[in-house]
Amino acid sequence: MPSTPPHPPLTALITGGAGDLAQAIAAALQSAGFTVLAPGRDKLDVTSAASVRSYFAALPRLDLLINNAGVCRDVSMAKMTETDFDHVVDVNLKGAFLVSQAALKLMSKQRHGHIVNIGSYSALSGPAGQANYAAAKAGLIGLTQSIAQEYGARNIRANCILPGFLETKMTHHLLEDAARKEHLLSQHTLGRLNTAQDLARFITFLHTLENISAQVFQLDSRVRPWP
Repeated sequence: MPSTPPHPPLTALITGGAGDLAQAIAAALQSAGFTVLAPGRDKLDVTSAASVRSYFAALPRLDLLINNAGVCRDVSMAKMTETDFDHVVDVNLKGAFLVSQAALKLMSKQRHGHIVNIGSYSALSGPAGQANYAAAKAGLIGLTQSIAQEYGARNIRANCILPGFLETKMTHHLLEDAARKEHLLSQHTLGRLNTAQDLARFITFLHTLENISAQVFQLDSRVRPWP
């Protein structure tokens, strides 16, 4: 009786691969047996449709996409330029759209796949000085749910994770101010922040839960009003 050919290893793609969070996620997924692709902007510019097409042309399969590429340009509405707004939306929201669209073509052929969008608590709270970022991340929640609705029948899942405030290179300067850090911690019932490693473990675990889709997961201890 012929032996069953081995299943190929699961492949994961993490956009914005040069960042601290992407590296933590990559390490966790590799430990779980994934083949991990974590390209930086030089290899995959999520704001460029041509770059996305070129990158995906070389991918034979994809099991897990993590839309992690992100950028902030915090400034008050009065001082925010059109460029400030467009750039943040292009990276955080349009980039996720372009990459997800390409990924869904592969996943549809496989009849299997999972898209995880890295959102932000800012989408729910709308902080002052983050109109561009909050709008983009709120749009990401809508994008997640629309993908889940459209592709559930093809066994493709989509979820959004709000990591909480993580201490990374992107946020380190915000925590250098002792008063600001104390205020931030006071908003958390546990008095501490989430870590990139915790988020990475959560994503790895979430991928094994094959009946969960269209959900938004907040991974910190801030209390938000009940809907």
